[in-house]
Amino acid sequence: MVRIGISVEGPTEERFVKMVLGQYLATKGIYMTPISMGGDVNVERAKNELKKIANSFEFVTTLYDFYGFKKRLDGETKEALERRLMDSVHEGVKPKLIPYVQMYEFEGLLFSCPESMARALNESGAQQWCKNVLAEFNSNPETINNSVETAPSKRLLSNTKYRKTTHGPNIAAEIGIPKMREMCLGFHEWLCKIERLAQ
Repeated sequence: MVRIGISVEGPTEERFVKMVLGQYLATKGIYMTPISMGGDVNVERAKNELKKIANSFEFVTTLYDFYGFKKRLDGETKEALERRLMDSVHEGVKPKLIPYVQMYEFEGLLFSCPESMARALNESGAQQWCKNVLAEFNSNPETINNSVETAPSKRLLSNTKYRKTTHGPNIAAEIGIPKMREMCLGFHEWLCKIERLAQ
């Protein structure tokens, strides 16, 4: 059994971990406890949060959106941001930490399966709309773009009845983690690192 504290961006991610990801990992002997940052994520706040929670868990990880991450450096990539998170934390936290930043935000994962999205939203038109968005990004949900108007959550809010905290985790539950892993390589690689902790 492995106990992991996961620092998450806000209530949507917290509910996703409790409802979907945590249950999936529990079948593998990995027990995740989400702790919400309440938004406004930056390296300094994350560093302090991770130090606070590290003493209560064998390992700690993060689930922050790249798009919403404050005080990013010019041209900073996801990988560079994860390295900066790792470099910033207290020396005692480093051996326990798997830093993870989701491209471009949590809602990108929800584009992994148009059929599931439409079912969870109870909107038949959402299926074709989601397929069209995926086609635009070569069927890679993690590349649905980083901008104020066209980030995944903004697309959902503009084109469906999406309500973030309610629908986000519900759509994720409908899709299931295996399908998200198949469609979203960054997300899959993060879960591989977590699963190795239980081996």
